[in-house]
Amino acid sequence: MSSPSKRRDMDLMKLMMTDYKVEMINDGMQEFFVEFHGPKDSPYQEGVWKIRVELPDAYPYKSPSIGFVNKIYHPNVDEMSGSVCLDVINQTWSPMFDLVNVFEVFLPQLLNYPNASDPLNGDAAALMMRDCAAYEQKVKEYCERYAKPEDIGATHEENSSDEEQSEDDCASSDDAIAGEPDP
Repeated sequence: MSSPSKRRDMDLMKLMMTDYKVEMINDGMQEFFVEFHGPKDSPYQEGVWKIRVELPDAYPYKSPSIGFVNKIYHPNVDEMSGSVCLDVINQTWSPMFDLVNVFEVFLPQLLNYPNASDPLNGDAAALMMRDCAAYEQKVKEYCERYAKPEDIGATHEENSSDEEQSEDDCASSDDAIAGEPDP
């Protein structure tokens, strides 16, 4: 077993030992879903998302691909594909980081501190800059409509091969973003 695969297995086990619910997609331990709750004291606090994580063969030297499966309204998340625009995932990833960092630090920071100047969702960025209260209201509406615990359960049970194919399509757009070379 090579060092990257040992590290991948160790990081995944560490993540599974936390309070996060982890659901494996395949036997290779490279693709899985994680149930992620919005950070407290944020407009996202009532939301629960299913996050698809794909670990490249070169993990931890190459960053994981991260994508929201159910919808979220956020300037730095593509509403259709769920792709995430986050520097620490896309450009400044380091092997010192692990999967627990992604869910305990990076994603909460993304939701708490959206960057409207580098948007994947231009509508969300424009609304946030123009009318913060209206932006927060729309975030809460999306949480109510798309990010309830029962929405996560439904996506677990209704995984048909067609849906998995469309998720694979989304993951390829994640790879395009996450695969950008370091500056």
